[in-house]
Amino acid sequence: MTEQQQSHAIEVPFEVLEWDESVYDEPAEGPKLSRISIRKRYRGALDGMGTGVVLTAGGASGGGYVISERFEGTLDGRQGTFVLQHGGLADGTEQRTYGTIVPTSGTGELTGVASSSVEFEHGLLRLEYTL
Repeated sequence: MTEQQQSHAIEVPFEVLEWDESVYDEPAEGPKLSRISIRKRYRGALDGMGTGVVLTAGGASGGGYVISERFEGTLDGRQGTFVLQHGGLADGTEQRTYGTIVPTSGTGELTGVASSSVEFEHGLLRLEYTL
């Protein structure tokens, strides 16, 4: 981290505006595989739109997802874009998420943004980043 970079932690609510799912493999046994186009609206310290493609594997009691999502808007008042790559796993009631901002994906005033932690839960993003 350079002298000019500062570490920040934010929690930002979001809503899913579009969810267009298509199943591309549904075997007789095992989890189905789906591809989902998604659009999200973030409000708060992260204010703007997220657009991405989610790949899922889901069964009766467990599943997982991975997503590449481009954010466009402002982060703490700075305008630009960046790409989040994140995912999650569920095993019964136990769930966990993980993710990062893709290195060098920031544009505009968000050039150089990096993350140390990205976590999602229903309707809420927790992001630790430097800029």
